[in-house]
Amino acid sequence: MGDTEYHRLLGIGRSAFQGLEDHLERRDYDGLEYRHVSEYRRGVERGTALIDGDVVRGFPKVPRTLVLESGIPTAFDDEFVVEEKVNGYNIRAVRVGGEILALSRSGMICPFTTRMLERLVDLEALFERHPSAMVCGEVIGPENPYTAHDYPDVDSLAFRAFDWRDRRSGDPLAVRERRSRYERFDVPQTPSFGFYGIDEADAVRTIVDRLDADGREGIVMQSSDGTMQLKYTTAASNRDDLAYAFSLPFDYGQPFMFRRLIREAFQSVEWAESESVARERAHDLGEAILLSMRESILTVEAGETVGERHTVRASPEAVDVLFEHLRGQGLHLEIETDRREDDDRVVTFCKQTQATNDRIGNYLAGRVVEE
Repeated sequence: MGDTEYHRLLGIGRSAFQGLEDHLERRDYDGLEYRHVSEYRRGVERGTALIDGDVVRGFPKVPRTLVLESGIPTAFDDEFVVEEKVNGYNIRAVRVGGEILALSRSGMICPFTTRMLERLVDLEALFERHPSAMVCGEVIGPENPYTAHDYPDVDSLAFRAFDWRDRRSGDPLAVRERRSRYERFDVPQTPSFGFYGIDEADAVRTIVDRLDADGREGIVMQSSDGTMQLKYTTAASNRDDLAYAFSLPFDYGQPFMFRRLIREAFQSVEWAESESVARERAHDLGEAILLSMRESILTVEAGETVGERHTVRASPEAVDVLFEHLRGQGLHLEIETDRREDDDRVVTFCKQTQATNDRIGNYLAGRVVEE
């Protein structure tokens, strides 16, 4: 398909598409050439991909509220559903040219997830019945090459669907229809806590408190017609993110850290915490920040490497393409253990975070800090 045809599928003018072309990244997946929008552009969602004469829409950016009581009635006019926000990595599964592909948030076809998807969920019947579907979900579990998090019912990797959209238009299904369809096709979904009215912020807070006590990430609220979403994260998630970021302090930007501190401050006020409870929250935040950074300094001082450690369990071919994919993005990998279990290859590896390792090492060696 010529580029002049793509603008029609995207619903934009020819001149707008010509302006977009400079921002399209070219990729190749097993001989299939495609382009994708890796950053948000006006009128086109981040993650939108142009593949083999077809369009796969990116997933829209989900706004966040810092205050449930005022944020909910601002975002919604009527009832909304509350579902768990699970902690993993976001993919969109589509069928293009007869093949089911897994696209990352930025629109890259992930070779690892595409190969693993069949093991995680059977989507053949779904795509036979609904060929234009875009199955939006999260890959979760401890043996995860991108975002590892423990869930009681997940030993390695699992898939949880959280939305269903048309891959060309990006239009969502209504929530009840979406959950009904996934049930019909036996596709695992993120847990639903039911529907609420815009005056039920206290009930939503009770859900957040329960998830927080279990160390879960948070919630996503969505209007019943699926067109509006709103997210809110738990204090446990904020602390975990801060601990992780400060363990690699020179690789994560200050905005990442600052946003999570802001969330904690607003939650403390909305929760109407007493002075003693607020101080306990401050203590937990301080530990998350300082102790993780201290551990990284001690690790480098001992001559070891800090970085993002992951374990994956997959076929040897899937592991090979994963490492090729990661190295192709400029990542430096250190293989720590590599073994076979039955037909799978089980590998623990470290994504080296060069800035943190180098700067900690330089400061320990006496480099003077100019402020």
